[in-house]
Amino acid sequence: MEETLVLPPPAPEPADLSEYVRQLRREVIELRQEVADLRRENAELRQQVGYWKAMHARAVQRAEHLEAELEQLRGENRTLRDQLFGRKSERSAAQDRSNHLEGEDDDRDGSAPRRRGQREDRPGPKRRDYSHLPLVEELHELPEDRRVCPRCGAALSPSDTEDSEQVEVDFRVYRRRIRRRRYQRTCTCEGCPRTVTAAPVPKLIPKGLLGTSVWVGILIDKYSSHRPTERLLDQWRLIGLDLAGGTVAGGLERLEPLFRPVYEALLVRNAQSISTQADETHWMVFIDLAGKAGHRWWLWVFLGEDTVVFRLDPSRSHEVPEGHFAGAVGVVLMVDRYSAYKAMAQVKLGDVVLVFCGSHVRRDFVKVGKAWPEHKEWALAWLRRIRDLDRFQRRRLTNPLGSAEFVAADTGVRQTVAAMKAQAELELADPELGTPCRKALESLLEHWAGLTRFVDDLRIPMDNNASERQNRGPALGRKNYYGSGALWSGHLAAMLFSLFATLRLSNINARMWLTWFLESCAQTGGRVPADIDPFLPWNMSKETRRDMALDPDDSS
Repeated sequence: MEETLVLPPPAPEPADLSEYVRQLRREVIELRQEVADLRRENAELRQQVGYWKAMHARAVQRAEHLEAELEQLRGENRTLRDQLFGRKSERSAAQDRSNHLEGEDDDRDGSAPRRRGQREDRPGPKRRDYSHLPLVEELHELPEDRRVCPRCGAALSPSDTEDSEQVEVDFRVYRRRIRRRRYQRTCTCEGCPRTVTAAPVPKLIPKGLLGTSVWVGILIDKYSSHRPTERLLDQWRLIGLDLAGGTVAGGLERLEPLFRPVYEALLVRNAQSISTQADETHWMVFIDLAGKAGHRWWLWVFLGEDTVVFRLDPSRSHEVPEGHFAGAVGVVLMVDRYSAYKAMAQVKLGDVVLVFCGSHVRRDFVKVGKAWPEHKEWALAWLRRIRDLDRFQRRRLTNPLGSAEFVAADTGVRQTVAAMKAQAELELADPELGTPCRKALESLLEHWAGLTRFVDDLRIPMDNNASERQNRGPALGRKNYYGSGALWSGHLAAMLFSLFATLRLSNINARMWLTWFLESCAQTGGRVPADIDPFLPWNMSKETRRDMALDPDDSS
């Protein structure tokens, strides 16, 4: 406080000296009181200075924190916009760059862009052989007026033919009229029927109008090609077959129980796989279920060694994989980092060992590089490390065990893995490391044991892309016919998704197998055959597998 000291005018001299002394004492007391007040005010102001300095420091710190949080939210917003409006990772086309960060390939060998066409390190598909198709010959001849020489008019003599082939498709719809011959007796024996009629033709659906071939076409088109049934019916109308949608829906409901025994056998077989993968995707089931809000259910997929199983459940909890692997011991399960798998009782007991997908880790660094441009170079450095690891792993898998090339690749894998862990620990020790970078590295080290199990076990892949690809078909169906309108239709979808995926995995022609199975059901009066073991792919004889092979060169 700045104040101007104003001296009072000199007082007249008192008549008595004692009075003057008393006046001076009063002034001294007043001055001392004023000095004390000033000192107290100065102390208070000093305290306030310290308080406001502390408040300023806190405000600066909070502003820095809010700025970092704002930048984090901006990055997350860019990530969400990319997920919403960018290309979806379910598609793996060459032009899909949703899982690619610009600049990732800048250090590859050669600066020239890759040429279009077939890659040298990937042989093209073999030429198709159509010799097994039925042959319909056509003879094309010259018109009568052109079978003569254009100059002299002499007749041309027939010679050999110039042959060529082309493949045609003929869709034929027909009515199958079944005429059962009746026989009248000619004897006079007592107790014999007067008329004997030939046995009726087996029907898949008793008293149904549609034959087995129609139902095979519907099931293949909907649950293997993932096309809405209404589109198939529209196509059939163009060739003269007009079916009502309600007729098809009612028939599918009657067919659903036929596939349950096969599906249950697939469940048992799949749970016995030592090495398996799992994934899940949402699936709409438009029924009102007690205790459940909404119609979002979950379609779980379990990819075993020789089977693929889909399970439809209203929950996404750990109880679903727990129930699937009930009683399993020593199972290696590759999954993403979803917490439900970590919460499985079998995982906590050590009966199921989790292996985590490396592709999801790679996506973490791609997201950091895309959402936070200031960390792009950091993300690129980690993507290159992952790319080097992937290259060494491919070399390790493609070379014979124990060869020089295998040993070199195996050394590269182990050195790269060790270097990545050391680099992650070094960067996490830096207090200046950005928040998104820190989160990516913390997740990497948290799942490190499960991410690196492939190093010591060549049977374990680096990612669970195979199980994600199994979910691609149902994802297409979800977009095309939007889930299931009833619980039975949801169960039928899960069963047939499982059946067709398993047949494809076993190189079995689904149309041939389905025709065989449904005709066998028709032979038993529209019921499941008493013994379904011969229909299961792992029980089929070599001859049957060869006859039903989707690829004859891979029918072992």
